[in-house]
Amino acid sequence: MEFSGIVGGIPFISLFIFTGILVNLIQVSCYLTIWPVSKSTFRRINGAITELLWLEVVWLMEWWSGFEVKVYTDAKTCQLMGKEHAIIMPNHVSDSDTLLTWILAQRVGCLRSALTIVKKTTRYLPVFGWTNWFSESIFLDRNWAKDESKLKSSFEALSDYPTPFWMTIFVEGTRLTADKLVEAQSFASSKGYPIPKNVLIPKTKGIVTAVQSLRSFVPAIYDVTIAIPKHQPFFPTLLTFLKMQPCKVVVRIKRYSTKDLPESDQGIAQWCRNRFIAKDELLENFAATGTFDEEEITEFRRSTKSLIVTLIFAGIFLVGGWIFLKRLSSGWQYPTLATIIGSVAIVVHIFIEFTKMPPPKIKATQICTQ
Repeated sequence: MEFSGIVGGIPFISLFIFTGILVNLIQVSCYLTIWPVSKSTFRRINGAITELLWLEVVWLMEWWSGFEVKVYTDAKTCQLMGKEHAIIMPNHVSDSDTLLTWILAQRVGCLRSALTIVKKTTRYLPVFGWTNWFSESIFLDRNWAKDESKLKSSFEALSDYPTPFWMTIFVEGTRLTADKLVEAQSFASSKGYPIPKNVLIPKTKGIVTAVQSLRSFVPAIYDVTIAIPKHQPFFPTLLTFLKMQPCKVVVRIKRYSTKDLPESDQGIAQWCRNRFIAKDELLENFAATGTFDEEEITEFRRSTKSLIVTLIFAGIFLVGGWIFLKRLSSGWQYPTLATIIGSVAIVVHIFIEFTKMPPPKIKATQICTQ
C-alpha cells in the first residue's frame, strides 16, 4: 500500500529535505558568487556538496531497503569507468534507473558529476530537481523543436568540465510498460524491424546529437543493460525502497569508443538501434540463464561512505531538531511537530506519485511475443 510507503518514507525524506535545503542554500550562494568568476571552481564545490546529498539516496537503496546490484563487464571497461567522460546509455525499466546509475557512479568515484537528461517537470521536484539544475543536468520539454538547441548548447557547455562526468541518456524516452511495449512492437512490425520483447524502440535524435556534440571530448559510450531477475517478490521502485523491500538488479556494461562510431547522423542512429536489438537478445538470454557472459565484478558491495555520511547528517538533524523544539514554548511543540510531519508526508506523496507507473490499458497476455 502507498500509505505504508508514505509512513516509512517520512524519516528518510525528512533527512533528505533537511540536507537538501542546506545543499541548495550553498549552491545558490556559490552560483551567485563563484560561478561568474570561475565555472571550474563552482563545479568542483557543487559536485562535492551534491555528492553528500546523493549519498543519502544510495544509503536508502542499499542499507535501508537492501537493494543489491550485480555488475558484469570486461576488465578494460572496469579499469576506465570513473576515469573518463562518458555517455551512459541504459534501457529504461523502472523509476529507479537514474538512482541505479548513481550507485554505479558512486562505486567508480564520479557520483558528484553524475548528470542525466530528464523531463522538464523534474526541475520542480523539491530538493531533487533543484539540485540537479545546479549540477547541470538537462531538462527537456519532449518537443524536438525546443529540445534540439537546448541539448546542443548544454552539451557544448560541458567541454571544460573539470572532472570525469557521466551523462545518462534514456534513449527509449520512457519506461518499459506493457502498453509501451505493444506500441513498440506494432511500430517495429510496420518498419520491418525485429520485434522487441524486452526493450522499446530507441528514439535516436537525442543520442545522435549527444554523440556529434560530445565526441570531441567524451571518449566513450557505456552501453548499459539492466536486467530484473525473475521470481523476486519486489520490483525496484522508489516506493519499494521506502518500504524496506529488498530486491536485486543485474547490470551488464559494454564500452564503445566514440571515435569508432559512424560519422553520419544516420549511421549513429542505426548503431543505436542495433545496440537495442542486441540488448533485447541479451535480456532474452538472461531470462533463460539468469546471468551475462562477461565477468562479474565481485567487489561491488554496499557503500560504507554512504552509511557514514547519512549517519552524520542524521545526527545533526536529530540534535538540531531537538534543540529547535525545546526552544519553542510547550504549547507550540506538538502542533509544530505535527505540521512538519504532515508537510513531509505530502512531499513523500508527491515523489511517489511523480514516479508511479501509469495504470496499464492492456493485459500482459496481450503482448506480442512473436
